[in-house]
Amino acid sequence: MKRIKEFMKSEVDGIGVVEIILILLVLILLVVLFREQITNIINSVFETINDQVDTLNTP
Repeated sequence: MKRIKEFMKSEVDGIGVVEIILILLVLILLVVLFREQITNIINSVFETINDQVDTLNTP
């Protein structure tokens, strides 16, 4: 009985690692596929922040 519990625990841990690796691979794939769009969004956000800071700094 103890062997079965140990085996099941090791299987569950192994499945968790595989799931994490698959999720990371999917995220990396999405970043690679949508790199241009992500870059444009980030640049737009920083431009907006810069504009707002400039507006606050003008007397």
